[in-house]
Amino acid sequence: MKISFKKTYKFAVKSALYISLFATGFVVILVLLFFKNRTEHLLPFSLVFLVSVYAFSFMVLQYRVERFIYRRVKKIYDEVSLLESSTLINQPITTDMETLSREVKKFATDKKLEIEMLEIREEYRREFLGNVSHELKTPLFTVQGYISTLLDGAMEDKTIRKKYLKRAEKGVERLIYIVEDLDMITKLETGDLNLIITDFDIVELIQNVFDLLEMKADKKKIKLTYEKKILQPILVKGDKDRIQQILENLIVNSIKYGKQGGTTEVGVVNLTKKKVLIRISDNGEGVEKQNIPRLFERFYRVDKSGARSEGGSGLGLAIVKHIIEAHKEKVYVESEFGIGSEFSFTLEKAHKSANLEVK
Repeated sequence: MKISFKKTYKFAVKSALYISLFATGFVVILVLLFFKNRTEHLLPFSLVFLVSVYAFSFMVLQYRVERFIYRRVKKIYDEVSLLESSTLINQPITTDMETLSREVKKFATDKKLEIEMLEIREEYRREFLGNVSHELKTPLFTVQGYISTLLDGAMEDKTIRKKYLKRAEKGVERLIYIVEDLDMITKLETGDLNLIITDFDIVELIQNVFDLLEMKADKKKIKLTYEKKILQPILVKGDKDRIQQILENLIVNSIKYGKQGGTTEVGVVNLTKKKVLIRISDNGEGVEKQNIPRLFERFYRVDKSGARSEGGSGLGLAIVKHIIEAHKEKVYVESEFGIGSEFSFTLEKAHKSANLEVK
């Protein structure tokens, strides 16, 4: 680690000047007192003495003070080195107090932010592990309960055996669903899930999702509809399968939390010349304002009991967010408790996409 002496010399200049003036004045007084009859060379002698004392004082003070400061500053750098701070270790030692204060302040701020980030991550890790444990524990105990009942003698009854095996199968399916969603999020976060970008008709894809979820919507008498009739195909760029997964997750959520006999509307509108906005809105129960910022967190549920009774892994919206971000697009949510919710996301238009009415 090399030394860099960054300084203004102000301290040494002033101190040397004070010493020189005092010493010269003192010598002049002595000469006047003891050599009254020999003062013809007093002025040149005084100037030479002043300059000599000043130069000597300046060099001694500058060197001594700087070495004094350097030894103590080096201790600071050595102690900081124990923390493996790349910001201070990989640069020369400075004895300039202003520069040093700025560097140490920046180092302390960076460390504070690093500690705060680690605390947030640790809290998130604990919460995440607790959520995973809870989500897996429920279906596991369900499956274990049914199998234990069958092994305890219920297997002899064909009706009970078939019913319990079907219920155990549903529990296993839920476990597989959770594990697959966790695997997908991990791949999205690490970049291991490659997107296959193609041009496709978003209107056709929305209709396919409507057809897939029609029976699910009919159970709650929820009507799946377009915000306004779209007559022409609308071509967009993206991974068709992943965009379908987004639409399925958002529409399933609107059905799950929608009110009996309600409506789920999907709209596609212009956002800019190069972007379209896909909106999924419902007139369901909505989300309270304080819960909206956490909707895309893994396993976060607004209604802890009701959401689990409806099934799902609790990872749907987290997957939606990761897929959209993997496309370098944006996702938005607006909701009013008791009135309904609207989720929307952007997609890039394909070159031959139809013109839409701007809303």
